[in-house]
Amino acid sequence: MIKLPPGVDINILINDLKDFSWEASDILLKYAQIIKDSNNKSKILTNENEEDPVTIADLKVNEMIIENITKKYKNVEWEILSEENVKINPTNRRINKHFLWVLDPLDGTKDFIQGTSNYAMHLALNYKYKPYLGIVLIPDKNELWISRHDMVWCENKCGDNKKPNLSSKQNLKDMTIVTSKNHGNQILHNLIKKVNFKKVIVMGSIGCKIASILRGESDIYICLSLPGEGSPKDWDLAAPAAVLKAAGGAITNIFNEELTYGNYNFEQAGIIIATSNYLNHEKICLQIKEIINKYDLYPLN
Repeated sequence: MIKLPPGVDINILINDLKDFSWEASDILLKYAQIIKDSNNKSKILTNENEEDPVTIADLKVNEMIIENITKKYKNVEWEILSEENVKINPTNRRINKHFLWVLDPLDGTKDFIQGTSNYAMHLALNYKYKPYLGIVLIPDKNELWISRHDMVWCENKCGDNKKPNLSSKQNLKDMTIVTSKNHGNQILHNLIKKVNFKKVIVMGSIGCKIASILRGESDIYICLSLPGEGSPKDWDLAAPAAVLKAAGGAITNIFNEELTYGNYNFEQAGIIIATSNYLNHEKICLQIKEIINKYDLYPLN
C-alpha cells in the first residue's frame, strides 16, 4: 500500500484535483470557443512551430494547475514535471523525488487548434517512477476520468458518476483500433492493414484515445515511433496509463514490459500497445509482434 506524503489526505486531494480540473476545463473551453473563428488562431498561438505548437490555453492551464498544487500543498515533498516547463527550460535531469506530478495541460494541441473535440488535460501522480493516481479531463465531453491505484470512475461537472465499460474481445480481427490523427506514419498504417482490424477510429490526444477504450468504443491503441524521430513523452502517457490500468486494461511496450518513466528526455520510444483487457494483453502483444516480424515492418531487435 502506497503511503502519501505526510499531511496529504487522499480524499481531500481527490476533491482538490476535481476542482483544479474543472477550472482547467473552463479555460480550455473558453479558448476552444475563441479558436472556432479562424481569424483568432494566430492570436492564441505562442510559437510558430507547426509540429509542436503551444497556445495560450496550454500556458494558462499549466500555470493554474502548478500554482494551485503549490499553494495548497506548500510543504509537501513532491515535484511537478510539466510539458510546458520542459519546453521553456529543457532538462534531461532525473527527478529523484519519490512523488512526482506529471502534467500535460493540453494533450492534442493540434486537434485543439483544428477545432475538434479531441483534446484533454493529463495529470498523474507518479510514485517511484510509476503512475499511482491519474486524471484525464476531456472538456468537450464533460468527462473527468479519475483513478486511484486500482479504483477508477468518470464524473461530469455536476458530479454524476459512470463506470468504465471495457470490452473483452480476444481476436484482433474483431477489434476496433483507435489511432492517431496527426502523429501517424506509414509503418503504423501498414501494420494496421496487415492486422485487418474490424474498424479503425482516428482521433487526436492519447487521453481521448484511452477514454474511447474505457467507454467500450474501441479495443486497442498502438503507438509506433520511428527510430530517430519524435516519441510520446511521460506526460502523454502517465495519466492515461494510470486510468486504463485501474479499469482493468493494460498498456506496455510490444514485449509486454511495463512502461518506465523518468527516462532520458522523458521519452517513451518504440511500440506501445494499450488494450481493454489485461488478461488478453500478453497474447495480443505476441500476435502483433509476429505480424511485424512476418512482414518485416519494424526493427524489433
